[in-house]
Amino acid sequence: MTRNRINATDMSIETTYNPKKPGTLILGASEFKVADLRDDVLQYDFKASMRFLEAKGKILFGRHFKIHVEDHELLYKLVTYFIEDKRVANKFKIDLNKGILLSGPVGCGKTTLMRLLPHLVPHKRHYQTSLMPCRNIVFGFNNLGYKIIEDYADNKPYCFDDLGVEPIGRHYGKDCNVMGEILITRYDVIMNQKLSHRAQSRCHITTNLNSNEIENRYGERVRSRMRELFNLISFSSVSKDKRG
Repeated sequence: MTRNRINATDMSIETTYNPKKPGTLILGASEFKVADLRDDVLQYDFKASMRFLEAKGKILFGRHFKIHVEDHELLYKLVTYFIEDKRVANKFKIDLNKGILLSGPVGCGKTTLMRLLPHLVPHKRHYQTSLMPCRNIVFGFNNLGYKIIEDYADNKPYCFDDLGVEPIGRHYGKDCNVMGEILITRYDVIMNQKLSHRAQSRCHITTNLNSNEIENRYGERVRSRMRELFNLISFSSVSKDKRG
């Protein structure tokens, strides 16, 4: 049985699993103790987790990478989700059977965080850390047709990156809103599963679009289904561009 708890005062996060070195993550010759094991419960420390993520980020993205203090509130929710802390997820109204729809302005760090966060819980398989750009999926559709929709409309976990920047697909003279079709089909597949199995099929999305822009681009039908597939977590609309 898993016990979970977050103390909002000291920003500690708890979950339970049983690895050989509980609470310790290794980066090359360095070790990062992000949690303490107490009474078979791993107590994650938020600040220690941020130190690990910043170190891992420098390895993945270069020495100039840093965790910004203004993103801590958003990261707290994302960490809660990735460690699957049920009690605190309920506090934030995060459904662990759904995926994450991470939205925000261009350059605020959406793709970077969704590549980085799975490394905090390497024992859990959320999705491949190499995200699937929506543009590339549409380019594949233009070449291969509806097989691409079938390939991504299954029950495997994906993170679809940059929803909304992809062009309309076109195969043999016929236009297709490829990502809209994939999301509608995935919805049908996932809703036909038992509730206990849906978490294994969660997919995630990063996007620059807000809710109204999603509806304008993909239609009310897709937007409605996305509400049932995703937890919306958003950067502030005035988040700065971190690419500079």
